Amino acid sequence: MSVTIKSEHEIELMREAGRILSIVHQEMEKIIRPGISTMDINRKGEEVIRSYDCIPSFLNYQGYPASICVSVNDEVVHGIPSKKRILKEGDIVSLDAGVIYKGYHSDAARTHGVGQISEENQRLIDVTRQSFFEGIKFAKAGNHLFEISKAVQDYAEANGYGVVRDLVGHGVGENLHEDPQIPNYKPIGRGMKLRPGMTLAIEPMINMGTWEVWVLEDDWTVVTQDSLNSAHYENTILITEGEPELLSYPEWDHNYETIKA
Repeated sequence: MSVTIKSEHEIELMREAGRILSIVHQEMEKIIRPGISTMDINRKGEEVIRSYDCIPSFLNYQGYPASICVSVNDEVVHGIPSKKRILKEGDIVSLDAGVIYKGYHSDAARTHGVGQISEENQRLIDVTRQSFFEGIKFAKAGNHLFEISKAVQDYAEANGYGVVRDLVGHGVGENLHEDPQIPNYKPIGRGMKLRPGMTLAIEPMINMGTWEVWVLEDDWTVVTQDSLNSAHYENTILITEGEPELLSYPEWDHNYETIKA
């Protein structure tokens, strides 16, 4: 396993990639409503990415045909945008996006409700988001990687949800996917020791029912095996000497301590 420690110059580039990505997510969220297609969201995301002279991380990555992964309801990740897929009142939609800025990637995901959604769907979104913040309480130099994994799993499962095991978080930097892999459940062992300068994409994928998933015939879209809904929350973070820095978090809301309770 080869984990890169980023220089201050690299970190500055990744900060800017993350700042731009947070804006991309904010702009995509603004257009979510019943009646739009998942392709409409993809177009908006790519438009904003390119307006900052950046490149979409996902477009043509290992053959993926779009700039934004748009996953609806029981689709966990990697949903392919389509003009024919129209969002309906009560749906939930997960948006996963990445930005390349001067050769460095950022990666982040959010799940949103479409119009008025049920209390159970809102709770799934909220618990998934909070499981990320529970995890990064342990994202500190000197701790071990799987302490993050365990905290995500413990929180999600305590709330009655399934934690996807087939897909994991990852390192990120000059490449979209770098070492180490970061499960959202506790594997055997402690994992590597965290060091300042590591940049990681922590991304809980939490299901309303079973943790088990499968891939559709398009070879991309991952869905829950029981057809119950799934939510996704991700940020690119930097390990520091103290608290982790959230590189892809909205610049107007860096004080994430206020939303961890």
